[in-house]
Amino acid sequence: MQCGEGFSSDPILTVKQFPYYPSESCLRDERVLLKPKYPLYDTLNLTIKGYDYPLLESYQKFIHNVADSMDLEIADAYAKPPQKLNVQKFKPNSSIIDSEYKLTVYERTVQVEKVQAPLYPLLLRTLQAALPEGVTLKVSEHTWEQEEARYVPDRDLKELKQQLDEMGGASKKK
Repeated sequence: MQCGEGFSSDPILTVKQFPYYPSESCLRDERVLLKPKYPLYDTLNLTIKGYDYPLLESYQKFIHNVADSMDLEIADAYAKPPQKLNVQKFKPNSSIIDSEYKLTVYERTVQVEKVQAPLYPLLLRTLQAALPEGVTLKVSEHTWEQEEARYVPDRDLKELKQQLDEMGGASKKK
């Protein structure tokens, strides 16, 4: 049976015509390949930030469980280095420090790929409904800048490059 054979315009199918099993060559044909039923989002970054490390880890686990239950493909999950903040409170109308706080902001990112358009609002509403107090959720498309910000810079390499620049730059070979 050739590609496309087995189908007729008659409303009544004969035993020969039904069921139709396409051949392997027909399956490889690009004309037969189907588009996905719904449009797909590219890689999405679900970024969560908070001051409480265990709470953030627990919420990241929740995101994984929700994505797994919705049959979404998790491409990657990673942590960024914590940011240290120093907050100072001054006495009224003076430059005298009343109190000082040292805060640490933790950040986690979960990358989800190929999210179907109808599932995206459901995913977002579920994650927002379970969002713990003090945790922020940001959803964005994956970009090259976010990939670069993920890695911790090598201080030794930066120092060597700076020393090389101070000595006159890299020598050019002729």
